[in-house]
Amino acid sequence: MRTTGLSLVLFFVSTVYSNAQLERKLENTNQPVDLIFHAPRHINLLTVEPLEKKTMHFAIMHTFGTLDGGIETLYGLDNGANIQFSFEFGLGDKLSLGASRSSRDKFYNVYGRYHLLEQTQNGKMPISVSMAGGAGVITNPYSFLPEAERPEFADRLAYSAQLMLARKFSNKISLQVSPMMAYFSNPLPVYLIEGTQQFYLALGFSGKIKVTERSSLTLQWIPNLNSDLRNNVGIGWDVEAGGHVFQMYFVTSQALNEQYLLAGGNGVPGEEFRLGFNVNRIFALGQNKR
Repeated sequence: MRTTGLSLVLFFVSTVYSNAQLERKLENTNQPVDLIFHAPRHINLLTVEPLEKKTMHFAIMHTFGTLDGGIETLYGLDNGANIQFSFEFGLGDKLSLGASRSSRDKFYNVYGRYHLLEQTQNGKMPISVSMAGGAGVITNPYSFLPEAERPEFADRLAYSAQLMLARKFSNKISLQVSPMMAYFSNPLPVYLIEGTQQFYLALGFSGKIKVTERSSLTLQWIPNLNSDLRNNVGIGWDVEAGGHVFQMYFVTSQALNEQYLLAGGNGVPGEEFRLGFNVNRIFALGQNKR
């Protein structure tokens, strides 16, 4: 009798344990897809890659002069760099706020990202959807102008907005489409901007082709929709190493912030490519839920 009772208890425990394991396994299939892109930035563009709560993304971005100077300018490295520092902090698993500063025209920008949907492993949600918006100010002193002709603060403002739709098609291929806009309160004759409009529309494309476990070929294309400016084209290589994501690329624009990416001048691919590289690092500042 004792043996029968013990057998029933063991059977009950094993059944509960098996059901719990099965339920846990079923729940996990609805988890978000990981690493659609290697980092919250992909060459120049923001991505759908979220920050967890109480984590910070720090990025240093560089673009140099054009390659057509040859060895005399060390393929553009002697022509000076546009450098951008950015910090982005996860207020929650869906919302993050950031700030950046670009060296060209001393452009300060504040921005936010909100993640509406995340692609799931079981396919019930086939894409990830995020939106981002930013507001910036040009702090170039314009010391070459008479003081009376220098622009007022209200004339130095620029805004950006974008919707990001991305899908990880397989372990190797990811693609993102980003309808984008930029608005300038006054089209100033700033260093990187060639356009004379106040409002710009573009469609950004970001692609990742995974080559090894920790590295990928990356692609970027930003065609302008309402201006005759040349399109932005980029090709690069992402590498994960030691908790960092290093991004090396060739791109046709020296711009780094979203406003200038749409209004700035672009070179001819193959003739006026520029060398660029980013260093990305994510820091955990507290205990995360995920």
